[in-house]
Order: sequence, then structure tokens, then C-alpha cells
Amino acid sequence: MPIDEASAKTTIMDFLEAKKGSKTKFYFNNFTELFPDAKPREVKKVLTALVNEGKVEYWSSGSTTLYGMTGMGKHAEGED
Repeated sequence: MPIDEASAKTTIMDFLEAKKGSKTKFYFNNFTELFPDAKPREVKKVLTALVNEGKVEYWSSGSTTLYGMTGMGKHAEGED
């Protein structure tokens, strides 16, 4: 059964808000764990929608892509 995009967005944003003080970037697998019955592609679509809305952003180390709330933690443009 497909996940409801609106409630999935709320779940992801609540997860990110709860972790705000301790960690700012998360692996894709951290989000798939929030939806154990959903296919990874469904979770990816929700994350992409949040990125397109400007609520979540990608951060890449070159080999790994992480996700975090927009404006939180280190960002590529601010690093050497």
C-alpha cells in the first residue's frame, strides 16, 4: 500500500525537528526506517518533494548524499 505523501512529509519533518539539537544530516536509510512497510522509491519521492518545497536540502560529501533541514548544520557553500 502506498504511503500518504502529506502524512509522510509531516513524519519526516517531525523526525528532523526532534533531532535538531543533536544531528543535522541523515542518510536515506534513516528515513526508510520511519516507513518500514513502504518501498524505498516511495520514501525517495517524499524526500524529493520536500527538497523541491525548500524544507529539506541535500548535502553531498562527494560519495554520499545526506538530507537535512534547510539552513541547519554545515553546508557545501560554507565549507573550504
